[in-house]
Amino acid sequence: MMKRVIPFILINLLMLVACSMSSAQSFMPSQMNEILYGVAYYYEYMPEERLEKDAKLMKECGINVVRIAESTWAYQEPQDGVFNMDYLTRIMDVMYENGIKVIVGTPTYAFPSWLAKKHPDILLTNKDGQKHYGARQIMDITNPDFLFYAERIIRKLMEKTASHPAVIGFQVDNETKHYHTEGEVVQSKFVEYLKLKFGTPEEMNKAYGLNYWSNSVYKWEDMPSTIGTINGSLRNEFEKFRRKLVTDYLAWQVHIVNEYKKPHQFVTQNFDMAWRSGSYALQTSVDHFEACRPMDVTGIDIYHRTADHLDGVVIGFGGDLARSMKQDNYLVIETQAQSTMNSAKQELLYPGQLRLQAYSHLASGANAVMYWPWHSIHNSAETYWKGLLSHDMEMNPTVQEAKQIASEFKIYGKKLINLKKENEVAIYFSNESLTALDLFPFSNEMDYNDVVREWYEIMFKMNVECDFVDHTVENLDRYKVLIVPPLYSVSDDELNRLTDFIENGGHVLFGFKSGFTNENVQVRLEKQPALLREPCGFSYQQFTKIDRLPLRDDPFNVGEENNYISVWAELLTAENATVLATYDHPYWSKYSAITENDYGKGRVTYIGCLPSQEIMKQLLKKVIVEAGVDLPEQNFPVIIRNGINSQGKVLHYIFNYSQETQIVNNPFKKCMNTLTNENIEQSRLIQIKPWDLVILEEE
Repeated sequence: MMKRVIPFILINLLMLVACSMSSAQSFMPSQMNEILYGVAYYYEYMPEERLEKDAKLMKECGINVVRIAESTWAYQEPQDGVFNMDYLTRIMDVMYENGIKVIVGTPTYAFPSWLAKKHPDILLTNKDGQKHYGARQIMDITNPDFLFYAERIIRKLMEKTASHPAVIGFQVDNETKHYHTEGEVVQSKFVEYLKLKFGTPEEMNKAYGLNYWSNSVYKWEDMPSTIGTINGSLRNEFEKFRRKLVTDYLAWQVHIVNEYKKPHQFVTQNFDMAWRSGSYALQTSVDHFEACRPMDVTGIDIYHRTADHLDGVVIGFGGDLARSMKQDNYLVIETQAQSTMNSAKQELLYPGQLRLQAYSHLASGANAVMYWPWHSIHNSAETYWKGLLSHDMEMNPTVQEAKQIASEFKIYGKKLINLKKENEVAIYFSNESLTALDLFPFSNEMDYNDVVREWYEIMFKMNVECDFVDHTVENLDRYKVLIVPPLYSVSDDELNRLTDFIENGGHVLFGFKSGFTNENVQVRLEKQPALLREPCGFSYQQFTKIDRLPLRDDPFNVGEENNYISVWAELLTAENATVLATYDHPYWSKYSAITENDYGKGRVTYIGCLPSQEIMKQLLKKVIVEAGVDLPEQNFPVIIRNGINSQGKVLHYIFNYSQETQIVNNPFKKCMNTLTNENIEQSRLIQIKPWDLVILEEE
């Protein structure tokens, strides 16, 4: 009989076990020998029986993998201890007969109503009170009762599915986050976490400045809930702690799955990005890089606008993030087939765009493209999140295009799978700075993720490929350039690592407010930018909000309409730094806005403001070229993505993200067009039709 109570420390131990087991079983993405092209399939949601018909239609369309079982816990366990698993065997059998592989998802992100009735404390509590049953992802993932029943259903599912020949992998949970849980169980665990971190309340008081407004604590049992805290340091630590809850929870699930899975099967998770009318930027509620460690393969979902708004930016951002999590190939477990969102926001893709999107994922290093879902759902919250099949469940133009994609993947997939990248530029990001700047915003209109996304988009449209580097990564030697959005909360050790990177020849572009506080969100006592003062070559004491302000003498030659900064302005006083720009202002004109400084063998560029996108483009171009990184001549709407395939050949994807034909002068040495077998000489003009692409393979 399983014990109900799973201590927090045990989950931590299980996380370590899961990590070691995952590496011991040594599944690698490079073991994949074909591109997975698939769908999520919900037999449980279907209004009528059509399993065999669906499988035959999938086979006809070239679908070679389905994802099943996630989100359907109530169907699998309709009553406490009463299990309905045989239908899963039937699904797997039918898929296997049709040559379709299966990925099985644990169903734990949506739990049954009987469980909510039996243990109502499973429903999470946040600052607004306790949630009401109905939606998904409304549980406290630390609740012992929830963990007991979750483990039971996972084990039953694994017993039923792990040995089936159709199953190639498992997905633990789905789009997992902490869901802002902060009830009694979580508060209790946080106190235990603080005890381990500080030992005594006095040390915590000092680290977080809790004497302010009498928030100091002198006995651990007096520790109040964080729900009402006004202390940004404590709150940011709580956010870090809650991200760790997700890391531990997923590792716990991986540990269970690893007990059953076969050596050829993988474990993944469907990570999602922060949401803003689609996948947007970095997730605040998950530490992706830590949570991904026990997984064999990174998985991600990527949703974006389409039609006239399709520009490839979100596909590139999500792909580069997912690839960077393990510096390896990844799976796009969910992406859109037709229109998404609610009934009032339908946006149908144009002919050719489904194909363009699919190849765009491969160009970032994806080994799988999977649509959500196979069939459009006929009721409830996601009725208009349309699948490959529309509500009539028949062939349509989108399915026909998917059929073409699948056919091409089958023919050319061996050349396209396992694409590797060796990028010289990386965006250096910090979850701690992200949440700290939510607590202490620099603007009411923009946040950290807006800066990250804007700077990424500029580089993407300049055809500068990049990785993402988590701020805990110690070895940065593989990169020539680090782009650092506002690194507001950062330890001395981390700043010293960045300084060493610069001294050894690296180029760093720092955003404003970098180095301002330590890892406990305590403002540093020195003149800003504190530990960065010497490598940056300037100091400042004051800053101000700015709506819109020109730079003196248009230093980047961008023209009057683009020659401005906004949002934030630090009043920099150059010491050793070279001044690149000053403010055109009656009072602030004596101060620098943007500087650069040679330090050791490297160089630092510091932006004490938020430049216009055109200025930022010129700055990025300057930094990247001076660091010795090649900068393509082509710009958006022509997008170029590069890599080395599993056969050791250099591939160049050239995309046209527009409805106008584009002419590209082949910048590469003699190549073969992978999709036509045509030889393309260097400097030959290539015509790319609207929403189309070419793939060049160097000889």
